[in-house]
Amino acid sequence: MNSKFIFRSILAVAVVTAASCKPELKTITPSKGSADFSRYIAVGNSLTSGFADGGLYLEGQQNAFPLMIGTQMQTVGGGTFSMPFFNANQADGSGYKKLTGFSATGDPVIVDVPAQAAIGTANVPGFGTVPLFTKYTGDLNNYGVPGIRLNNITLTYYGNLNPYFERLLPNTSPANTTSYLSFVTAKPFTFFSMWLGNNDVLGYATGGAAVAADFPTDKALFTQIYNGAVTALKTGGAGGTGAKGVVATIPDVLSTPYFTTVTLTAILAKVHLAAPTVNTIYIKTGAGTTRPATAQDYFLLPLSAANLIGTTTNAPYPYGLDPRNPVESKYVLDQAEAAVIVDYTNAYNATIKAVAASNGLALVDANALFKSYAGGKIVNGAAVSAAYITGNLFSLDGIHLTPFGYAIVANEFIKSINTQYGASIPTVDVTKYRGVKFP
Repeated sequence: MNSKFIFRSILAVAVVTAASCKPELKTITPSKGSADFSRYIAVGNSLTSGFADGGLYLEGQQNAFPLMIGTQMQTVGGGTFSMPFFNANQADGSGYKKLTGFSATGDPVIVDVPAQAAIGTANVPGFGTVPLFTKYTGDLNNYGVPGIRLNNITLTYYGNLNPYFERLLPNTSPANTTSYLSFVTAKPFTFFSMWLGNNDVLGYATGGAAVAADFPTDKALFTQIYNGAVTALKTGGAGGTGAKGVVATIPDVLSTPYFTTVTLTAILAKVHLAAPTVNTIYIKTGAGTTRPATAQDYFLLPLSAANLIGTTTNAPYPYGLDPRNPVESKYVLDQAEAAVIVDYTNAYNATIKAVAASNGLALVDANALFKSYAGGKIVNGAAVSAAYITGNLFSLDGIHLTPFGYAIVANEFIKSINTQYGASIPTVDVTKYRGVKFP
């Protein structure tokens, strides 16, 4: 048989076969499933508000993950999602950190952009002076309040102490008497997200466990308040007829750049440039003792900016290199203090998972999500990791996320909502959002 004929026959069969195996592209019709997204509210802290780069400012607010979710929900009957934006004249909000370049040794040069929304202070009896921001008075769906702990949400005086909460309330500090939980449930809603509890360990950790008042919330109290919050939110607010929702676990703060960037190895590498024989960094532990640091201790990101290692500005002995002038406790979480953070985080997350399961809520395991990026991933062609500056995930404060990071979180919430309620809310195109902004 002619070889050309055989080749053409095989080619013809291949073409027919390929055509018959061509996959059918099915269009997924957006659906709300068993949920009602007509009024979605977001309850939470700084991560919910869009806080980034050490501050709350307009660009960060515009990239808040609940706004992304609310926008996607509109394809399945969701209503308008209103944010408490700073106006254009106050775009810098509470102030934030900005990367302006790198030093000759490769260290990032970061400056503080001043606040534009600060309007003064108020004196709160028993608490002292607190700052004030320009009030927001419009419609509201995002109730994210930077700094709020779970154990703050039932306090009637808290609106006088937290300027981010105070700016949302009708009265001026110190005249506020509405608790956060009462405030978010004052109007009816049909769906909620709740991401609370992060700050119940975060403040203690970022302060180097040096402030006793920041100690993590009692575990039993956390469980009690968390259950109470979910019960209140499931009612759908005043005048509501019930609501469904999604909750999220607490990320392991020790896996963020705030605690992973300034390592013992990195410190010694810099020290060796001037003192190659020095191989010990001394720290002051939470127990008040001085000892050599180990790989199980966590140095805080501000230690790098303080540029104290080896200096003798405040003592005759080089800072951190001599046991008579150790790294202060506020700049380090020793091994024992870190264990406390891990223990309380695990306990809180066990509560969150149990409450979600018993109430039929969608669950986002943010702890597992953030840990999954420790070694790096490729997301829509972009390299993402937990590395400071270069990782795309975390902003300049080393704790909060970049717009890209918030988009990743938004998609995790959407996926969990879709799974729990049989919905098909479209996910967010993460490529539309930036990582760290370079000069």
